[in-house]
Amino acid sequence: MLIRIALPLAGLLALSGCNRPVAPDPDKRPEPQATALRDAMQQPLDKAKAARETLEKAPDTSAADEAETGR
Repeated sequence: MLIRIALPLAGLLALSGCNRPVAPDPDKRPEPQATALRDAMQQPLDKAKAARETLEKAPDTSAADEAETGR
């Protein structure tokens, strides 16, 4: 008989200790957490873009050099 009363009371006691989580402030934006990962991923992309721009400019300079030498 004691278990029939004590077990539900213990359950109610445990559940009464739980609170709802506090909602975040809607006016405040969350701080970014993945900046290091984003920077690590962006660095090779920036290098590739710089290399691509260099290669795109390279034919223009070689054509100009050929025109100057008269080839």
